[in-house]
Amino acid sequence: MKVVNFAETPSLVNQFMMELRDENIQKDMLRFRRNLERIGEIMAYEISRTISYETIDVMTPLDEAKCQVIGDNIVLGTIFRAGVPFHQGFLNYFDHAENAFVSAYRKYKDADNFDVHIEYLASPCIEGKTLIIADPMLATGASMELSYRALLTKGTPKHIHIASVIASKQAVDYVKGVFPAEKTTLWVGAIDDELNSHSYIVPGLGDAGDLAYGTKE
Repeated sequence: MKVVNFAETPSLVNQFMMELRDENIQKDMLRFRRNLERIGEIMAYEISRTISYETIDVMTPLDEAKCQVIGDNIVLGTIFRAGVPFHQGFLNYFDHAENAFVSAYRKYKDADNFDVHIEYLASPCIEGKTLIIADPMLATGASMELSYRALLTKGTPKHIHIASVIASKQAVDYVKGVFPAEKTTLWVGAIDDELNSHSYIVPGLGDAGDLAYGTKE
């Protein structure tokens, strides 16, 4: 599996990552959502450089022009709820893409132990298409795996792009073991070293869903 870590190269992603992590800046929910969206836009552009294109003829007011357009059928898949603004960044650029939505959540057995449950899936057919699965936080990789398996009920994609803002090293190793390596690319803003006892990424940025939309009961 190819892994693209934006923290290893000079990029505007690093500026937006700093703002997402800063506990003072992240108090502004609007700015937090916008930074997720911006990172989604940049990742969408980078992914766009890897997909197939075809040439079509377009008539301008003066003459005919040959233009390159996307040749792949793209499906943008998102895991609720922090994934929504991140998803919007991808949709801003892949504005003709089909969309899929998955609800994956942690069901705690006690303070430190949980299972991941899939509660909702809305997806088009993904057979032979390019699938982008966007989830800002890739902590253990379990939600990403279960969401992918749920989406596979709609077909087998040609290529899978996993997009996350922050991943743990543990999650990167995990998804490498459960996704088809030859046709999967992982795009991530940064890879952090640790998970704490609650399986939150450290240093991470906190609960992305709460920071984007407010706390929940």
